[in-house]
Amino acid sequence: MSLKNAGKNVFEKEDGALEAFRRYLELDEKSEATIRKYMHDVKVFLTFQKGKGSFRKEQIIGYKNWLGERYAVRSANSMLTAVNQFLKFVGAGECCVKLFKLQYQTFCDQRKELGREEYRRLLETARRKKQIRLYFLILTLCATGIRISELQYITVEAAVSGNTIAKNKGKSRVILIPQKLCDVLLDYAAWIGISHGPIFITRGGRPVDRSNVWRAMQKLCREAGVPEEKVYPHNLRHLFASTFYEKEKDILHLADILGHKNVNTTRIYTLATGEVHRAQIESLNLFVPVLNTEQPSRNRKQRNNKLCCLHTKKKF
Repeated sequence: MSLKNAGKNVFEKEDGALEAFRRYLELDEKSEATIRKYMHDVKVFLTFQKGKGSFRKEQIIGYKNWLGERYAVRSANSMLTAVNQFLKFVGAGECCVKLFKLQYQTFCDQRKELGREEYRRLLETARRKKQIRLYFLILTLCATGIRISELQYITVEAAVSGNTIAKNKGKSRVILIPQKLCDVLLDYAAWIGISHGPIFITRGGRPVDRSNVWRAMQKLCREAGVPEEKVYPHNLRHLFASTFYEKEKDILHLADILGHKNVNTTRIYTLATGEVHRAQIESLNLFVPVLNTEQPSRNRKQRNNKLCCLHTKKKF
């Protein structure tokens, strides 16, 4: 019996369906983080669906609308992707819904962009608070542009050789480590008594968990006076990417370094803020004032005639 058919048979018992779905994702070689995300999103969906009987397209559309009212478009689409995958698994593929259309973003939100000075304040605060592991962890994430899930591949051996190979979903990519970072990582590893394997580990010897890193960074940002919405591991990757692009202007090379298959993904990392766009537009100096400061006429026809007269008298 195929996993998909098994999913149909156990669907009468919710827990059985979820466990079968988890097994299906594992055999599909999804990462552990992806599996956790899918399982969470499907549980949210099943809670919404509870008591409504078998799946019907109208109900799934209702769930989509419910998500649209409560989540940002990207988050809602991410949750719908998991639900669509689950629906196909249990043989209800005809109930799958389309994702929300997402307008292409032309600039990033300055409120969420971590600046270089804020990054330095985080490091200085970690040093002052003697949070040495967090200091080197933040330094490593930003200096290499790696994902938090790839931190486990920063080993003593990698610091010696200057590079490492990160593996994810059957794919692998080479991560280059700057020489100065290699030197300080080896000093740090020697200081904490690590001679081989991952450098960033817990007291139990396991690679640090992303949730623990996130909580530590959130606590640190309050001490450093950096807004909480700017401080999370992936934003250090964004800072690396934007800094690289600002200096090199080579998006294809940047895509290779970040491990992106599609350069459109890399473009998200190189977006300037709205204020930068505004300053660029203002610097064009194409605006020529054509109106005086007199009180405008309340009559639309008179106002338009006056505007035309004023415009013809002005010279560019």
